[in-house]
Amino acid sequence: MICCSYCETENQENDKNCSFCGAELKRLRPKVREFVYLELCERPFQELELFHTYDLLVLLRLVRAERTKSYDLMRTVQKAPEDVEIDKELLGYSESQYRLYTARMKLIEGILIDRMEYKPKRVDDKLLESLRM
Repeated sequence: MICCSYCETENQENDKNCSFCGAELKRLRPKVREFVYLELCERPFQELELFHTYDLLVLLRLVRAERTKSYDLMRTVQKAPEDVEIDKELLGYSESQYRLYTARMKLIEGILIDRMEYKPKRVDDKLLESLRM
């Protein structure tokens, strides 16, 4: 016998879907991760959509913070006085990092919109604590 991870109804081993609720029996449900770090945002969409909503919110907060840092660096480099020589590679790097984190932020926000029907304007401790299980 295999137990449905949604309704906990027992089903036969060879069944594909739950006899009560129709959920896929082999489908894994997202679990909250022990640690969420910035590099996880580089995962492809198929992996990110399997993350728990709580983890996506933490990751969104990290990506937004890094995007802000990239923006600040980009603006600092752009506003440097003309007599200061700025390496074109540094300017290009700061702009590419900003675009990268913007795209990653929008990807995570899109997944959250699909799940929550909105994207949070701010991901603070109060929001995270209310969703923590």
